[in-house]
Amino acid sequence: MRFLAKSRFVRYSPYKLRSLVDVIRGKNVQFALGFLDTLPLKKSDYVYKTLQSAAANAKHLHNLEPDQLKISDIRVDHGPSYSYYKPGAMGRANVIKRRFSHISIEVSPLVTNKEA
Repeated sequence: MRFLAKSRFVRYSPYKLRSLVDVIRGKNVQFALGFLDTLPLKKSDYVYKTLQSAAANAKHLHNLEPDQLKISDIRVDHGPSYSYYKPGAMGRANVIKRRFSHISIEVSPLVTNKEA
C-alpha cells in the first residue's frame, strides 16, 4: 500500500527545495512532521503540508497513524518557469527566471519483524 500526495506550482526553485527534502527522505512520517514543524524556514511549509496530506490519505483510506508510516519516495521536480526583464547596467535588460516546483510524496506502512 502506498499513499500519494502532490503539491504543484510551488513558488520555490527545485534546487532550493531538494536540500530540505534530502534530510527527511526515508524517515518516519511522525519524525519528519515534527522536524518540518520546528524548522524556521518558509519553504518547509510546503513540504510539511504535502506530507501532512499524504498522512491524512493513509488515515482516511486504511486507518494508519503517522507513527506507522515511513516516507518511501519523495521527489521535487521542475515545474514551469517564467522569465521577465529587469533593467541592467548601461541600458541593457537582464533576464530573470522565476522557477516553480512540483513536490510529490509517497508514504507506505512500516514493516515490522513480526510481519516479515
